[in-house]
Amino acid sequence: MTADRLQRMRILSVGGRSLRVSVTEGAPGWPPLLLCNGIGVSLELLQPFVDALDPRRPVIRFDMPGVGGSTTPVLPYHLTTLPSLLSGLLDQLGYQRRPADVLGISWGGALAQQFALSRPGRVRRLVLVATAPGALMVPASPSVLLRMLSPRRHQDPEYAAAIAGELYGGSARQNPLVARDLLHATTRVGPPLGYYYQLLAGLGWTSLPFLPRLRPPTLILAGDDDPIIPVANARIMHRLIPRSQLHIYRGGHLELAADATRLGAVVEAFLDADADAPTNTGTDGPTNTDTDTGTAEGSQP
Repeated sequence: MTADRLQRMRILSVGGRSLRVSVTEGAPGWPPLLLCNGIGVSLELLQPFVDALDPRRPVIRFDMPGVGGSTTPVLPYHLTTLPSLLSGLLDQLGYQRRPADVLGISWGGALAQQFALSRPGRVRRLVLVATAPGALMVPASPSVLLRMLSPRRHQDPEYAAAIAGELYGGSARQNPLVARDLLHATTRVGPPLGYYYQLLAGLGWTSLPFLPRLRPPTLILAGDDDPIIPVANARIMHRLIPRSQLHIYRGGHLELAADATRLGAVVEAFLDADADAPTNTGTDGPTNTDTDTGTAEGSQP
C-alpha cells in the first residue's frame, strides 16, 4: 500500500462468485478506472501502474474467479458471461449511475472488449493494452503459444526468469528478473485450475466482427516487441474501432507494470482528453506522431 493513497481490500460476493477486490480511493466526482488483469495474475501485478496514476483517480482492481484471492468456481465460465460480473461489481461499489473508464491488459483486454460491447452505457473510455481480438487474430509463434498453455511461470520464479525474454520481450529481454519480480514478488498465486478456467473462457471467442460497434473512445497500447501479442493485432483493431487511437510503445508484454510511469502518462492523457479529440474515422488512415514514449497514431477527424 502506498503511503499517500488509501487502498481498501475486501471480499465481495458478485453474482454468486466470491471476488477479492481492491479499491484505491480518489477524489469525489472522478470516474473510476476499472482494471482487468491478464491471465493467471493477481491484482497486485498492476500496483506500479496504479501508483503512477493521478491520485485523484479512483481505481478498482479484482482477481478473476480462481486467481489470486478469489474463490475458484465449481464450473468453468466464458467471456460472454462475464459482463454481468463487472456490472455487478461496479453496482456494489456504488457506481450504478456513472460510467467507468475500463482498462484491460492481455486476457483482460478481451474481457474489457466484451464488457464495452455488451454494456456500452457502463463504459466512458476504454483502454486496451497488449491485447487482441481473440480467436481471429495474428497469432504468436508456436513456441510461445505452447508456453502459454501452462501456468508454470506463475508457480516457479526461476522458470519465469528463464523464459522471460522469449515470452514477454521488451525489458524482460535485457533483465529477465523483471518478469520474475513482477509475477512473484508481490502477486498471489491461485490454483492451476483457475488458470485453465481462464484459458477455457476464451475458447472460440472473438470480437473481430463486432469491433466497428464499439462506442467508447478507445486507446490501444501495443509494444513493438511483444511475442505474445504481435503488434499487427493492434493495427487491425485500430482500423476497425471507430473512435480509436493507437499508441505503439517501445517494449514488450509487461511494460504497463515494468515501465508504469511512462505508460501511465499516456493513459492519463487519454482519460483526461477532450471527448472531441481526433480519433480514427476509418477513412484516410492514420497520421503518425513520434513521441518520447513511442508512436501515437490517430487519423484526422
